[in-house]
Amino acid sequence: MSEMKFEDALARLEEIVRSLEQGEALLDEALVLFEEGVKLARFCNEQLDQAEAKIEMMLSNGQIETFEVNET
Repeated sequence: MSEMKFEDALARLEEIVRSLEQGEALLDEALVLFEEGVKLARFCNEQLDQAEAKIEMMLSNGQIETFEVNET
């Protein structure tokens, strides 16, 4: 899974959620889908944590500046 892109993992996770929500899978299949979904969720969470850490490091090193968004 390490070579999988975040966007691909998230799309697959969404497919799994939809499939499980429909409730049409047999128990064994649902368990396999659930296990895959948990792995994908962990992978996505790790990717987001790494991105956040990189952004925080760049902010603290002055490599990027913060900006304010004007909400209208």
